[in-house]
Amino acid sequence: MAHDQPEPQPTTINKIGLASLSAMVAETTTFPIDIIKTRLQLHSTNRPVSAFHVASDIIRKQGVTGLFIRHLFYTPIRTVGYEQLRHVFIQSDNGSIDLPIKALIGGVSGVIAQVVASPADLVKVRMQADGRMVSQGLRPRYTGSIDALTKIINTDVFKGLWRGVIPNIQRAFLVNMGELACYDHAKHFVINSSIANDNIYAHTLASMMSGLTATTISCPADVVKTRMMNQVGNGYTSSYDCLVKTIRFEGFRALWKGFFPTWARLGPWQFVFWVSYEKFRLIVGLPSF
Repeated sequence: MAHDQPEPQPTTINKIGLASLSAMVAETTTFPIDIIKTRLQLHSTNRPVSAFHVASDIIRKQGVTGLFIRHLFYTPIRTVGYEQLRHVFIQSDNGSIDLPIKALIGGVSGVIAQVVASPADLVKVRMQADGRMVSQGLRPRYTGSIDALTKIINTDVFKGLWRGVIPNIQRAFLVNMGELACYDHAKHFVINSSIANDNIYAHTLASMMSGLTATTISCPADVVKTRMMNQVGNGYTSSYDCLVKTIRFEGFRALWKGFFPTWARLGPWQFVFWVSYEKFRLIVGLPSF
């Protein structure tokens, strides 16, 4: 009789908890690289600036701090959401899903997660940009994340927390097409081709491929998102306006500012996240992703 019962709700709750825990581990490991990436994207002159220069400046003048609250919402929603949607398509497609469908599922899951997490992402970007102001000898806008949240609401009212949400979800769609769909597809390709078993070697190869794919696809949207969320006032009227002005004044290559720090972060982030997530799932008795 127990066999006929639906899957218990704690299974989904466990997945959410494990995804959050794994995301915290990954974010802690790679957050310094994320700061470098954000500062490079906000650098709006044609004079070249290197990731090494930005990193040295951070370490010399202010050290490294982090904000992790975004991933308490974003990562569990997108990861568990992808699994749930994948399960629906597997049932209707006799157990197999083509890569384009996986990409669509990943993109939709990312959009839903990003809408929920956008306020936390806004505070994160503003705080990282404040660190850049401090390194230039300027007075920071905020004393902390709570102060940033309060001032944003006071200045732009509640809807101000979703400033930049359109480029944000555009980026989330592209990133998760690369991250979730590519990881899922690459991992099963590696296993089915007998290159590696379902272990750390398969996870490493899959995370490397998905990190590169996600970075290449999403970097332009990431640059637009970062600039839209950091602006105070109406310097850009829309994500399209930001895209056009960036290309006009800085050239087409400006859309890939911060590419290598983004890749350097996404690769290790995915590796740490997926290895942790799959290991935690094994410990609590959940099937592999």
